[in-house]
Amino acid sequence: MKLVPKFLVPGRQAGAKKRLVKSPKVYIRDTGIVHRLLNIPNYDALLGNPGVGGSWEGYVIEQIYQRRPPDVDLFFYRTQAGAECDLVLVKGITPLACIEIKLSNAPVISKRFFSCVEDLEPRYKYVITPQSDAFTTGQGVVVTSLYQFLKELLPGLS
Repeated sequence: MKLVPKFLVPGRQAGAKKRLVKSPKVYIRDTGIVHRLLNIPNYDALLGNPGVGGSWEGYVIEQIYQRRPPDVDLFFYRTQAGAECDLVLVKGITPLACIEIKLSNAPVISKRFFSCVEDLEPRYKYVITPQSDAFTTGQGVVVTSLYQFLKELLPGLS
């Protein structure tokens, strides 16, 4: 039996002012294995599968994990009240960035994300999409493609 490569993204706990969900999220690091386990034979079938958003989220987190500066840790943030952020990049105990991961190139940013931003007060706020052109919303959230985030924005975080 082969082991499936996976990693845990722990819940953010340090300095929290609210009741948090502390159980970690589990991601399978190889999206090919995920697609095989879900019996997804090709790209067209993936786009029609309800797991496509989770697959995209896992892929983005894996790419950020591999390219992050060594002193930056990854967490997710979710409160009992429902505020949620897909990924929080932290240096020491300081939240650097809150990241929402969206499969749509025209994302709608939820109130739950802004609740997380209000709680954590990160330096940066991002929404990562597959291919959107980079722009900043009126609330100071940078919407960017994964490629641009990895190439231009992630190296300047720490």
